[in-house]
Amino acid sequence: YGGAPGGPAFPGQAQDPLYGYFAAVAGQDGQIDADELQRCLTQSGIAGSYKPFNLETCRLMISMLDRDMSGTLGFNEFKELWAVVNGWKQHFLNFDNDRSGTVDRQELEKALMNMGFRLSPQAVSAITRRYSTHGKITFDDYIACCVKLRALT
Repeated sequence: YGGAPGGPAFPGQAQDPLYGYFAAVAGQDGQIDADELQRCLTQSGIAGSYKPFNLETCRLMISMLDRDMSGTLGFNEFKELWAVVNGWKQHFLNFDNDRSGTVDRQELEKALMNMGFRLSPQAVSAITRRYSTHGKITFDDYIACCVKLRALT
């Protein structure tokens, strides 16, 4: 009764819609590593029209939720990650006022404040210097920044 990815594993069992994305890349161990997470997120289209997540961002995302320190995520951890990343994506979209696909320092500061982070202007400037290219932060780097901030708080 394996069925198609995303299909019911057993007759009558409702399948989580995210399971199809997860199962399509998970190894025999039912876990996904950074390479598999990168493929999964790319195939799912969660990054929208933005460039796919780089491998380092995927490693950061795994480390954020890897409670058993295996370097991988199980399905429940993946579901949690999906919800968190989607929330951050909504913030990114809400604060990318000029629809450039990037946020600048002011947009980043507003987004972080909206998420409950209270940072000094110096901290926001340091984050902008670290994660921006020519003063603009891409979606991928924005997610990496959010992962780091979540880990620090």
